[in-house]
Amino acid sequence: MSDAEYDHAAVERRWQEAWDEADVYRTPDDVEDPTYVLGMYPYPSGKLHMGHVRNYTITDAYARYRRLRGDDVLHPMGWDAFGLPAENAAKERDTNPRDWTFDCIETMRDQMESMGFGYDWEREITTCTPDYYEWNQWLFSWFHEEGLVDRRDAEVNWCPHCETVLADEQVEGEAELCWRCDTPVEQRELEQWFLKITEYADELLEDIDDLEGWPNSVRQMQRNWIGRQEGTELEFSIDGHGSVDAFTTRVDTIHGATFFALAPDHPISEGLAETDEDVRRFIEEEADPEGDEPNGVETDLTATNPVTGEEIPVYVADFVLSDVGTGALMAVPGHDERDHAFATKMDEEIVPVVAPEPEDWDGETVPEAPDVSEEAYTEDGVLVNSGEYSGLESDVARERLTDEIDTAEWTTQYQLRDWGISRQRYWGTPIPVVHCHDGCGSVVLPEEDLPVELPEFINTTGNPLDAAEEWKETTCPDCGGDATRETDTMDTFVDSSWYFLRYVSPDLVEAPFDLERANDWMPVDQYVGGIEHAVMHLLYSRFFTKVLADHEGLEHREPFANLLAQGMVQLEGEKMSKSKGNVVSPQRIVEEYGADTARLFMMQAAQPERDFDWSEEGVRSTYAFLNRLKGMVEDYTANEPNGEDDAVASYVDSEIDATVAIATEKYDELTFNRALRQTQDLVRTLRQYADYAEPHATTYERGLSAVVRLLAPVAPHIAEELYDELGYDGFAAAAEWPTAEVDRDHVRKRRQLVENTREDVRDIVDVAGIEDPTELDVVVAPDWKYDALEIAVESDADNLIGELMGEDHIREQGDAAADYGQDLQAEREALSTTLEPEAEYDALESAAWLLEREFEAPVSVRRAEEADESVLKNAEPGRPAIEIEDGN
Repeated sequence: MSDAEYDHAAVERRWQEAWDEADVYRTPDDVEDPTYVLGMYPYPSGKLHMGHVRNYTITDAYARYRRLRGDDVLHPMGWDAFGLPAENAAKERDTNPRDWTFDCIETMRDQMESMGFGYDWEREITTCTPDYYEWNQWLFSWFHEEGLVDRRDAEVNWCPHCETVLADEQVEGEAELCWRCDTPVEQRELEQWFLKITEYADELLEDIDDLEGWPNSVRQMQRNWIGRQEGTELEFSIDGHGSVDAFTTRVDTIHGATFFALAPDHPISEGLAETDEDVRRFIEEEADPEGDEPNGVETDLTATNPVTGEEIPVYVADFVLSDVGTGALMAVPGHDERDHAFATKMDEEIVPVVAPEPEDWDGETVPEAPDVSEEAYTEDGVLVNSGEYSGLESDVARERLTDEIDTAEWTTQYQLRDWGISRQRYWGTPIPVVHCHDGCGSVVLPEEDLPVELPEFINTTGNPLDAAEEWKETTCPDCGGDATRETDTMDTFVDSSWYFLRYVSPDLVEAPFDLERANDWMPVDQYVGGIEHAVMHLLYSRFFTKVLADHEGLEHREPFANLLAQGMVQLEGEKMSKSKGNVVSPQRIVEEYGADTARLFMMQAAQPERDFDWSEEGVRSTYAFLNRLKGMVEDYTANEPNGEDDAVASYVDSEIDATVAIATEKYDELTFNRALRQTQDLVRTLRQYADYAEPHATTYERGLSAVVRLLAPVAPHIAEELYDELGYDGFAAAAEWPTAEVDRDHVRKRRQLVENTREDVRDIVDVAGIEDPTELDVVVAPDWKYDALEIAVESDADNLIGELMGEDHIREQGDAAADYGQDLQAEREALSTTLEPEAEYDALESAAWLLEREFEAPVSVRRAEEADESVLKNAEPGRPAIEIEDGN
């Protein structure tokens, strides 16, 4: 077999050109219901990193697999091309964001092509081009018509030096400094545009249960983000300030409220800060909502409990959030962990008012109050210390209290807030609004005035669009008077909330997407991307899809049927990053070892959703495997073998079938690493076969052909090369997937039997110190032991040995049966059935060559009736007896 390394660069270049010329990955517009496979499109930052490579190798492998299974496949790529980083890069380099972005796109597209990703490049989209962002503007206008757009004041991060609003990610460190100039960031209120995602909060939440193809972790993150809570809103009276609304899910605990808490930015808190230095200092210097423990400051105010009439102290506390509930809450430290921690810190009273329901509770007597001095009791139970409500179960008490408190009402609160899309920066979609000087107010532009294109970039502080004086000045479409354009641009998450629909008809000029085709092709069958997008992009995409279904005739209400959140590529346990200096360049790997090596190593290293460590040793090992496989194919085609169709060939044939069946199942499940492990094991078996004897040509060629096609989704270039060398017509990328039907349980048992037998022989040789084995005898257990094992597996009797001795043919074995019965009794929990005796004999007979090859000695496989009793006592189902003759 040749040891020479194959010219991966030439092989990959040759087949990439051939695929392009033949339009192998083109998806015609007239196909029906293609399998839609999509990776989250990248921000064009300049070069691909290993996270990109892993994401897009996963989607490419699955798209190729589905194509090999006979599906029409839609597998497009595009660019999330707007955003702050390009604007930063342009400012630093005194260029413009557009040129920078398109230079990066060109570089990354070339890298994607060098990786062999099979995209339909005719469907490529770039969100910073007017023919794409025109439809962002059209959708904004249409959302506005449907009452889903609002403009109102909102608190934002403001840099007084740069004179611009900053996104949260632009505010750096505990000191909260501007990322650009290190100026302390301030909070300001500005008018902002919002999309009313809260209108869909209930449906977004309730439909999560139907997303069965999504990871549970992502679904739970969305539930938490939406944060629906059903409870009671009621009024507490605060002296000097009147009634204050509070929200609670546990109004049953109201008798245990020992203090009242306000958010730092609650209007009462802000008013107190003007005259109370302690409150001011806490709000401005000490409050930390994200801290590990709750903090607060007591005020001079008291609040009146609407049920008990008790006056309780009022605190300003950082664990109360103004955007959750009402920004005010009754604190019940006996039954809330956070309240308990705060009360302990502030030395406030902790009163138990709910007790666990006793097992023998009669429903009338009041249970004993629990001890809540050390920790809160947070479950429902039975009310205690609660006046006339004592003895009621929590759910009953909640209903009665809500009905009987004059100011109380049932309500639903959400953590989810409307989506603020205003961004005070240049490189984004201009919001299609003008502000009329003659009284029309803010006017959304009609469709005929779209797109509103960006003006030339002006390198200035603040928002460059504010400096584009000529561009800003326009006329009002309603009255024709003077008007000024809106200078905010859209959050780039707007771009990605519907881009998957644009791939369906990327060149359409009449609408954002072809509705009929979208209804046929959508939803995306398999979506792949990072879990960091769980509650932003993925939630916004669901929102857009539901709105389009309600108002534009889209027939599906969810965009992604199945979601895979891929794990990170790490180096020595740490995420790769430039700041850590531990980045591995994909381009270097491609140049040194080839794209197939990088792809195959990455896909075999771990399941797609798990993190894994990059390893140069693993890369080299993968490269060596591909070289060995190429050598095997070259040896076969140069010297076609003429071996016998014997028991050895039968074993290899059965392994081919098993590999095809199991690997196919694993590809279906996207557990590529397990599919590849099966394939590599088959390659090892084929190599051992060729080393042991002259292979049977049909069997060996069938094995090589299966390996090549099983590898084709992950290592497509070498697969094409080997498919061609084996003499097949057409592309491996469009070949027929190998098929085989096997009994998975039989395969598992057969493989376990062979492996156990090989391990037992190795152990005997090692323990006995046998240096020159001259003959190996493998003896299958007698039939009665198989019967005894089956009885032991199926029985739930306490006296297993007695049950075994109830069978005449087992009892007749005397002491041997008693001894074996005791062994079965001792291992009862771990027992499982094996192959039948004759099937076990056949499996060992066909696999004997593996032992002969490994130990260079003849092997005899014998049935029980051919062996002495002294040998049979060591033979068990699945663990045949082994005798070895030593030549020394």
